[in-house]
Amino acid sequence: MPGPTHRLGPRGLCRGAALTLVFGCVLATAAATGSLPHEAEAGGDIQARAIASTVAPVDRAEIEDAAAEAEADGKSGTEAAEEVVSRSGDRWGAVYDEREYEEFEQALDGSYTGIGLSARRTSGGRVAVARVESGGPADRAGIRAGDLLSTVDGSRVDRRPVAEVVALLRGDGTGAAEGSTVVLGLERGGRAWTETLGRARLTTEAVTVRRLGDEPSAAVLVKVAAFTKGAGTEVRDAVRAAPGDAGILLDLRANSGGLVNEAAVAASAFLDGGLVATYDVRGEQRALYAESGGDTDRPVVVLVDGGTMSAAELLTGALQDRGRAVTVGSPTFGKGSVQMPSKLPGGSVAELTVGHYRTPAGRSVDGTGITPDLVVDARAQERAETVLSGLGGGS
Repeated sequence: MPGPTHRLGPRGLCRGAALTLVFGCVLATAAATGSLPHEAEAGGDIQARAIASTVAPVDRAEIEDAAAEAEADGKSGTEAAEEVVSRSGDRWGAVYDEREYEEFEQALDGSYTGIGLSARRTSGGRVAVARVESGGPADRAGIRAGDLLSTVDGSRVDRRPVAEVVALLRGDGTGAAEGSTVVLGLERGGRAWTETLGRARLTTEAVTVRRLGDEPSAAVLVKVAAFTKGAGTEVRDAVRAAPGDAGILLDLRANSGGLVNEAAVAASAFLDGGLVATYDVRGEQRALYAESGGDTDRPVVVLVDGGTMSAAELLTGALQDRGRAVTVGSPTFGKGSVQMPSKLPGGSVAELTVGHYRTPAGRSVDGTGITPDLVVDARAQERAETVLSGLGGGS
């Protein structure tokens, strides 16, 4: 179902990057269902989200008035609201039309429209394919992890942030829908070629689990790509199913965020209740708590990097502050402020910054990130496995 077309200027690119949510390697929002309060005007289907911003909250009433005036004049309320947000300086504030917001909500369910690949920045500054989803359009075209991505629809992408590249691949902000096409310029081993791919409705595998060896006591690797709906329960089930003497390597690298309440459920796998994070909404202090009954004895190492964001940082901070895990890797991204959505006249939705969250020890994540207990850049997983073995968590 095609939607309206928007110009991808700086604001449009930001919105498109935000729409990559859990499917890009570097940018997404985090949301909470029931954990954070809704705006009274938002309705029961609108969820509160925690994302990064370093500016004072924008005036919601001003945005609503601008949208209402534009609608009354027969103009686009979405574009009028977007202009106000753009002037506000709230870098991650965003306005979505109805189709975009529907796509956003579907993404939280683990579903998205795209071509089935994620991207990363190489050490040489190029954009490379990080992962190809089995059975997706990219996989069927023979694209492999490690292929270099030079252009999208004829535009060079080398100097673009990876989040923007992923937004272009998915067509966020342009009304691209299932069945629309995108042309990729690719390179592999000195060979350059183009592929025209049709976008499809895809689902993501948010949590994957595997043993790190054949021994009965081998550690269990739990990789969480994003905190979509149900991901927290999958983490908890994986921990419960692990052999009693096996340690857990919780891999949150390149985890672009997701649902905050799912991160709290994941924390419940390792904590017997207690504080996960505090947050404020327009100055009112609130808190997130773990459920009781978690495994508090099993050795745990959390693996993070600069792509660990938002809800993933919230979980990392909780386990680190409460002494439940050793963290290994490189400093995390630093997304730690709270946004809440409001429905606007005409049906669009504005997501605006209203506050910030902190770890159990009171540390602010926004703009600073989390520094691991053991900072390593090269061979981080190997180091993490060594640490876990030293904790008695198997090998």
